[in-house]
Amino acid sequence: MNRNYQKELDRIIQKRGQKTPRVLLHSCCGPCSSSVLEYITQYFDVTLLWYNPNLYPKEEFDRRFQTQVELIEKMGLADKVSILAEPWKSEDYYRRVKGLENEPEGGRRCAECFRLRLLETARLAKHYGYDYFCTTLTLSRHKDAVLINTIGEEIARATGVSWLPSDFKKRNGENRSIELSEQYGLYRQLYCGCEFSLRKREDTAARMGTDPQIAIPQVSTPCDK
Repeated sequence: MNRNYQKELDRIIQKRGQKTPRVLLHSCCGPCSSSVLEYITQYFDVTLLWYNPNLYPKEEFDRRFQTQVELIEKMGLADKVSILAEPWKSEDYYRRVKGLENEPEGGRRCAECFRLRLLETARLAKHYGYDYFCTTLTLSRHKDAVLINTIGEEIARATGVSWLPSDFKKRNGENRSIELSEQYGLYRQLYCGCEFSLRKREDTAARMGTDPQIAIPQVSTPCDK
């Protein structure tokens, strides 16, 4: 039977009681976090974790982080959402995906990338005493929400920190993120983030004779909006 992760989140929200639970929310990028933050800050005390060692090159990492900071400020959440930011640690990513370099987008390499970032989120959530850990990764329709939630639950069992289930694309979440990104003039990336997704995009653009800096709807990458 298919699980409805959004309804599971609804039940957690309904049972949260008088105390506002604390959640460490991993964010993959500013655009994905926009509608997620708009939604969950109504019910949780949120700290956003910026840990994305997959991003390539360093200039892209910096640009996406600045977009994340800019979004929180423009949404008026600077006094409500704190940011726990880790520096670019590309060695973490390459170590994790060693041997999976030739995997297709959406394959085992991507699953290990999810696992890497969620492991760090859970580790920090446990260290700082958060009630839950979660991620914005389920916002995109190109991401496998079942896989992400499965990995999150596995890590929760191993670490003893509660996983906050989600499928943030539900109830117009993804479309709302597009609206907010446009409203605030956010930089919206054209590839998922890693070196391999960038190369795929550049190769595809070359075959089509198009500029890789222009969106190619026919070959959307997993984090395209």
